[in-house]
Amino acid sequence: MLYRPPRCSHCSICNNCVERFDHHCPWVGQCIGLRNYRFFFMFVFSTTLLCVYVFSFCWVYIKKIMVADDVTVWKAMSKTPASIVLILYTFFSVWFVGGLTVFHLYLISTNQTTYENFRYRYDRRANPYNKGVIQNFKEIFFTSVPPSKNNFRAKLQNDSTLQDTSAPPSGGNFLSPNMGKGGIDLEIGNKPSWPTVGAEALADFETHESNAGLENKDGYEDSFAHSSRTLPVESAEGRGGIHPRRSSWGRKSGSWEITPDILALAAGVNEANRVSGDITPPGNR
Repeated sequence: MLYRPPRCSHCSICNNCVERFDHHCPWVGQCIGLRNYRFFFMFVFSTTLLCVYVFSFCWVYIKKIMVADDVTVWKAMSKTPASIVLILYTFFSVWFVGGLTVFHLYLISTNQTTYENFRYRYDRRANPYNKGVIQNFKEIFFTSVPPSKNNFRAKLQNDSTLQDTSAPPSGGNFLSPNMGKGGIDLEIGNKPSWPTVGAEALADFETHESNAGLENKDGYEDSFAHSSRTLPVESAEGRGGIHPRRSSWGRKSGSWEITPDILALAAGVNEANRVSGDITPPGNR
């Protein structure tokens, strides 16, 4: 059994358990957590400053063209199309990175993570990690980065302590109460492995199903034979043996050949019809 520290969560994309899990960022290609959150924030914040810088100095350059050539703003913009492209690009980009910077400033000031903000909603209850604005900023930017608990340069070793989930369930049953449960917890850092059924259990299941099908089929044929022998004479006349819609009764699956017991049954019905036709009821003599 492994202990999960507080504010720790498993990332299904990285397949790692991340301390102080904030979110998985697709732009940097990794999870944001305890050891790299400050660097992620500085990356977003510096990108916002870069957009503001480029946007501002593009207009400064256009203003210099207007003063130097004594032209209108439209003519100055036509002389520097690159500035127009950069102005449009930075104008739209600053809303995304700037909004992300403001949001994370709010999270830092209240000592929250993105995961906690979307899941726990600390605005409805007290945040146990909130130490005040100053202490929260000190915790993020002025504390030492703890070392990683993973040795990324170590060689992978096979873990022999994991249980073998490929063994068939006990008792020879095909279904078990543990069917559908993952063999390993997600919080451990491994993907779930669904239990597989052994070849012997599968063979026993198929044998049981085939025997049950044969028993049902034999019982069905016996009931049909019994009902055919007890048919009234007048209802059997004019049928010409077996009803055409029942000609497939008793056949084997995948075969249209008439089995010998059906032929014997048809011969018995014809014989009964012939005998009943020869015997005249006493009331009609």
